[in-house]
Amino acid sequence: MEYKELICIRCPIGCMLNVELENGEVKKVKGNSCPRGEQYALKEVTNPTRIVTSTVKVTNGNHPVVSVKTSSDIPKDKIKDCIAVIKDIKIAAPVNIGEVIVKNAVGTDSNIIATKNIEASRKIADSTEVFA
Repeated sequence: MEYKELICIRCPIGCMLNVELENGEVKKVKGNSCPRGEQYALKEVTNPTRIVTSTVKVTNGNHPVVSVKTSSDIPKDKIKDCIAVIKDIKIAAPVNIGEVIVKNAVGTDSNIIATKNIEASRKIADSTEVFA
């Protein structure tokens, strides 16, 4: 029998969960004060996933980067690969909230999407930048 202790992150209560496993299968979850705690424990010990947040470089924009995230949670063992893809991306402004930056990131069926609007900058005759 194997035992794992987790703190549930599904709600603000943060229940201390005790998970009992046998041959990699969850036999019992204790300590949860709601059904979400049990669901969290089952998923966390069998297939842990996370939403990835980061930034992507923007050219010709009113900000040098745009915040991005995965459209759904991805397996924890794919996070480093996902970050490696994100760090090499450069996109041109304008960028819109919800815009897909990368489809099917690292084969996860999750897209990397923009979480902020970035406007394009425009140049005027005296080479001063003005942001639209």
